[in-house]
Amino acid sequence: MTFEELRAHPTLLRALQMRGYEQPTPVQSAVLAPEHAARDLMVSAETGSGKTVAFGLALAPTLLGEKPAFDAPKRPRALVLAPTRELAMQVQRELGWLYHHANMRSVACVGGMGMQLQLKLLHDGVHLVVGTPGRLCDHIERGALSLDALEALVIDEADEMLDMGFRDELERIIAAAPRDRRTLMFSATLPPEIARLARTWLTDPMRITATPPQQQHRDIEYRVHVIAGREREHAVVNVLRASEAQGTIVFCTTREGVTRLAASLSERGFACVAISGELSQPERTRALQALRDGRAKVLVATDVAARGLDLPDVGLVVQADLPNDPQAFQHRSGRTGRAGRKGVSVLLVPAERKRGAERLLFDAHIKAVWSDVPDAAAIRTRDEARLVESLTAGDPPEEEDLALARRVLEKVSPEQLAARLVALERQKLPDPEDLPLTVAAAEAEARYANAPRRYDTRGPSAPRGRFEPRGYGGDRYAPAPSYGGDRFAPPSRDDRGPPRAAPAGDSAWFTLNVGRTQNADPKWIIPALCRRGGITKSDIGAIRVSEHETRFEILGRAAQSFEELAQRPDRQDPRLQIERSAAAPRPGPPSGGYGREPGHFGPPGKRGK
Repeated sequence: MTFEELRAHPTLLRALQMRGYEQPTPVQSAVLAPEHAARDLMVSAETGSGKTVAFGLALAPTLLGEKPAFDAPKRPRALVLAPTRELAMQVQRELGWLYHHANMRSVACVGGMGMQLQLKLLHDGVHLVVGTPGRLCDHIERGALSLDALEALVIDEADEMLDMGFRDELERIIAAAPRDRRTLMFSATLPPEIARLARTWLTDPMRITATPPQQQHRDIEYRVHVIAGREREHAVVNVLRASEAQGTIVFCTTREGVTRLAASLSERGFACVAISGELSQPERTRALQALRDGRAKVLVATDVAARGLDLPDVGLVVQADLPNDPQAFQHRSGRTGRAGRKGVSVLLVPAERKRGAERLLFDAHIKAVWSDVPDAAAIRTRDEARLVESLTAGDPPEEEDLALARRVLEKVSPEQLAARLVALERQKLPDPEDLPLTVAAAEAEARYANAPRRYDTRGPSAPRGRFEPRGYGGDRYAPAPSYGGDRFAPPSRDDRGPPRAAPAGDSAWFTLNVGRTQNADPKWIIPALCRRGGITKSDIGAIRVSEHETRFEILGRAAQSFEELAQRPDRQDPRLQIERSAAAPRPGPPSGGYGREPGHFGPPGKRGK
């Protein structure tokens, strides 16, 4: 159906036509359906589905009725709640052009921007207020914002606001609004808590699922690259170099990670900007505008950029750090593949975290293609093809350019001229990176996939059982040996074979300078040892925790490389000191301590699974 057939308000229809809107999106069709008119709505729709225009159209009958424009502004008649400053300001812009011919006056009440200007605009009178919960509560408490005349309330990205801890603020705002208002709640997901709150905040709401689950991810191609943790930054470089996307967002978990990666990419020659929670609103606005107008090609950001940003030309999302949960993964990925455009979401996974990545994808109901990171040779080959195409394609040159070319050819040969042009073009491109540790991890994975299975005696064609050790099997991405995480180089190739049961005399004991008084526990000791010494869990034998120290056994030939790597300074855990013991401890765990023999993990007397 068209907007005319859905009976969109004539004034708003004019704005849609001027913007080139012809066919409504599914969420816009759903909220404009005649059976939903004037009702409270609880809508779930994926990001980039046109939700802002949808609720703008849905509110027109309530705010305008049959009138072509608003009367003089007084107290606000509509309020839109958004979780972030960027989303609130984007909503204000979208509704601004949609209601432009209706003479609507609006104000964005968000933190990080001048309070006095917001107070003045509220005092002068507005028709619509868009804001974040914290700043709106400030204005209500000051008496600057009255909701007595409110006719419509929109709660946008409700699940995100609850995740950010805004429930108390939402309760206070809703309590200050009239009960006979119309309320529309939009959320990317509708978990049980959202549904329960909707029954409290809304009156007999109609639930709408605007995007069926089977259609949610159809415009996004998901790729997973397994990498060595130490080469994460180099892997990001190669993914960016291999892509032809107009714009890219690279997600990091922390502000420090954003700052470090953005600086590194800028030094390499990428047109890069960054945003995180520590930046002021003007700084964040300038960074986003640089990406929108093409001055920047790469945005490095925390999850503050994962929702609500209007960046239509983003063709690639790179998740340099694993997201915390499936929702964060979907929201990050949702920055691309918007409004019918195709996009790619790349997840970089350290080898030791492949199991977690598998669970993440499973919980998010995402099918991804697992593949190697583009290597430097492949990128250079692609560069050459692009250069040849760019230098030979295009319209015939102008006579003035031909004349200059002839003058140049009088001094240099055609071959030399072409070589210099190629060199100039290559200088514009950041150099791709070699990934030796990632290649080594892939080789180790292949060896593990083909290794015999120690505990599976049902034959090579039988499915793997629950007792099969990690690192074995062919088609699952099980953790490959850790090569020291982000700190150390891998051990020699001879020490990276599949784990084996070492003879009793072929192991070594070590001492760790923490015990029960420092809350030593195998649950965190084992990962620390694997990272510190470039080993796997299977290389660790018995663990004995005493009062002030921990003794542990390293099996087989891994002991020698472990001793060498464990002596290096560790910036992540500088207080942990590891020394080789002269002899094994007495049999059995110390009184009240923890023991861990192969297959035994936990308090004494209890068997771990």
